[in-house]
Amino acid sequence: MTKSEKIKALQGFSVGEVAERSGVAISTLHFYEAEGLIESWRNGGNHRRYSRDVLRRIAVIRVAQRAGVPLKEIAEALKTLPQKRTPNAKDWARLSAGWRGELDARIETLTRLRDELSGCIGCGCLSLKACPLRNPGDALAAGGSGPLLFSSPSEI
Repeated sequence: MTKSEKIKALQGFSVGEVAERSGVAISTLHFYEAEGLIESWRNGGNHRRYSRDVLRRIAVIRVAQRAGVPLKEIAEALKTLPQKRTPNAKDWARLSAGWRGELDARIETLTRLRDELSGCIGCGCLSLKACPLRNPGDALAAGGSGPLLFSSPSEI
């Protein structure tokens, strides 16, 4: 690391620099900070500054989001990491292993949905009583009468 890079690391990165280096919008960085996913400090001029480790944290957040992990679960997982330390490969392995079960369940649900979809479109009924996609096994009957919808794909 050169002398100027060391000085820069001590001074931290501006929000614009983090946005540029991470490929994330400034508004997203502010949102992540408000949600406790990343942190910054204020310099003498009252400008936000970020340490270098925030770039890796943002990378972890973005990859987890792309894998379909909800932001609240990402936030909980990141709380298990020490602040001021860049997450490493071991950290990522532990975090991703914790999400594997839910991701496997989503894959299974989507595979079943894909496999049953053509049959459903073929019949065209979309019956709430008989349709394996809208109401598999008449699961909605247990909820009583009236309009009922699934709240998440995992209920299918």
